[in-house]
Amino acid sequence: MGGTTAGDYDTAQATSRDTKVVVPLVLLIVFTVLVLLLRALVAPVLLVLTVVATYFSALGASHFVFTTVYDFPALDDNVPLLSFLFLVALGVDYNIFLIARAREDTVAGHDTRAAILRALASTGGVITSAGILLAAVFAVLGVLPLITLTEIGVIVGIGVLLDTLIVRTVLVPALVLLTGRKFWWPGNPETRAEAEEPRTEVPVG
Repeated sequence: MGGTTAGDYDTAQATSRDTKVVVPLVLLIVFTVLVLLLRALVAPVLLVLTVVATYFSALGASHFVFTTVYDFPALDDNVPLLSFLFLVALGVDYNIFLIARAREDTVAGHDTRAAILRALASTGGVITSAGILLAAVFAVLGVLPLITLTEIGVIVGIGVLLDTLIVRTVLVPALVLLTGRKFWWPGNPETRAEAEEPRTEVPVG
C-alpha cells in the first residue's frame, strides 16, 4: 500500500517514535548540566519543570491562535518536537543566566532570598530585552506562506514571551523564595559563604 495517506502515516509514526526518544533525552541532558552547574538537585528539578510548563502553555496558547486567526486544521507532525527543542534551549539559557547569578550572590554572603532578588534586578533587563527581540524574530515566521514555519514561529514566539515575562520574572523567583535554602539541596552555598567569612580575633588582656 502506498500513496499520500501511507506516507503521512509513516511520517506520523516516525515522528512519534522520535519524540518519545528525543524529549526524555534532552530533558536528561539539561538536568545533568544544571546539576553540575548548580551543585544541587532540587533547583534543577524545579527549573526543568518550568521549562516543560512553558512549552505546554505556549502550545495551548498557539492552538487558540491557529484555530481563531489562521484557521489551521491541525499542527504539522514535526512542529511540536521542533518547537520543544527551541523552547528548551532558550528557556534553559535564561534559567542558567538568572540562577547562576543568584548562586554567585549567595556564595558571596547574601542569603538565598536576597540573592535571587539581586540576581533578578541585575539580569532582568537583559533577559527581558533579549526575550522580546527573539520573540519578534520568530514572529516574522508567522507571516511566511509555509504552514510549518508559521506554526513553529508562533509557538516559539509565544513561548519566549511567556518565558521572559512570566516564568523568569515571576515563577522562578517565587519558587526560590518559597523554598529558601532548600532550593540548593543537597548543597548549601549559604553555609559555604558563612564558613569562608574571615573571623576577627579579639585580643585577650
